[in-house]
Amino acid sequence: MNPLDPLRALGASAWQAAEEWVNEERLHLAVTGLSRAGKTVFITSLVENLLALAGGRDTLPKFRAALEHHGDSRLRGVTLLPAGAGRLPRFDHAAHVAALAGEQAAWPARTEDVAELSLAIVLDRRSAIGRSLGPRRVRIDLLDYPGEWLLDLPLLDLSFATWSHQTLARLRQPPRAALCADFLGWLATQNPEAPADEGALRRGHDRYRAALEACRDQLGLRYLQPGRFLNPGPQAAVPFMWFFPAEFTGRPIPGSNAALLEARFDAYKRHMRDNFFNTHFRAFDRQVLLVDVLGALHAGRAAFEDTAAAIADLCRGLRGAPGWFGLRTTPIARVAVVATKADHVPALRRDNLRHLLAALAGPAQGTATSLHVAAAVHATRDARARLGGRDVEVVEGVLLGEAQARPYFVGDVPAGMPPESFWSGAYFALPVFRPPRIAASRGMGVPHIGLDEILVALLGDRL
Repeated sequence: MNPLDPLRALGASAWQAAEEWVNEERLHLAVTGLSRAGKTVFITSLVENLLALAGGRDTLPKFRAALEHHGDSRLRGVTLLPAGAGRLPRFDHAAHVAALAGEQAAWPARTEDVAELSLAIVLDRRSAIGRSLGPRRVRIDLLDYPGEWLLDLPLLDLSFATWSHQTLARLRQPPRAALCADFLGWLATQNPEAPADEGALRRGHDRYRAALEACRDQLGLRYLQPGRFLNPGPQAAVPFMWFFPAEFTGRPIPGSNAALLEARFDAYKRHMRDNFFNTHFRAFDRQVLLVDVLGALHAGRAAFEDTAAAIADLCRGLRGAPGWFGLRTTPIARVAVVATKADHVPALRRDNLRHLLAALAGPAQGTATSLHVAAAVHATRDARARLGGRDVEVVEGVLLGEAQARPYFVGDVPAGMPPESFWSGAYFALPVFRPPRIAASRGMGVPHIGLDEILVALLGDRL
């Protein structure tokens, strides 16, 4: 070994660090959403369209315009970065693109845990002096995480007794009460002061979790805690997850059912703080929050009001609400709140969807919060049809499992919080359209609505 080799290696390392300090900027962009809002397909389409833009296809026109200087594009490339020695699972972009490019195009499989993907946007500098330093790299670390986990942020400030009292009060109110009757009936037969019974507590957890799943699946509710019960990730079977709300007064008797439930609740909070909120959550620079506003609207009043409460608390958390264990001392710099599935609504009605999203977010919006309507994959086309003897604007698409396109009428989309009369109509589930098949070769892009506007809102100040 040459004795100068360590010095050369040290010099090369120092040069690389200096080059990165001058030419590279790093942003942590987190993407989350309430259940079934479309996180996976959003990230897949976003990345695929950035790669296509770098290859010369005008897939993101507003973002492309933001990168121009005196009419010339400053974009020199977009590169997916290798995983390296990262600690997080890698977002499987290739597999998700393959699903959309298959002979029978299909929606990508949902991700159930935190996943990460990094890319670099290479840009010419604006000034002549800056250009002498070489191109800039804006490295974007995309983090995909379940929105249900973020809903646990307010829970971190609560004691087990307070959380239990608040949760049971909600479960006993309609429409939750009917779907939670099995759990509530079982709970009434239990003695929280009896010696801890591991088997009984596990059965109670299973009943409580089943009640939450029923509220989500049958009523379209989203504000359900703990969120990780509905999207547990890889640690569903750890004992600290086996708890549920219980009725008791005063301090739990040591060794009792209530004491074990409280210990598990506290362990759950510590785990979420240590492994998510105090690590990933602290690092976010920018945030995308996806919301299926249309799905909540058409699931009925309970689902819509539940979604409104969830969005309001999520927006407050993303602004860095004080008192939540100091998890953020400053707000996330830019937050984009996005109403997804905009392709279910004709173009002329999409402004109503944006206004409805603004009404849902309400006073919880911060000055750095932007509101958008989008479809990560545009699966329909606008059309007109006869309905009730009149011409109406509709969208046409191919439903999953079918072969021919047919019209779909979304109905009235209110431009604000719906009036009382709105809830007298019938509730129904939104259709699931088959995605259009995209080209298998990378760099062709994905048809979308509004992704370029979201990118400008999130990244425009750093480009």
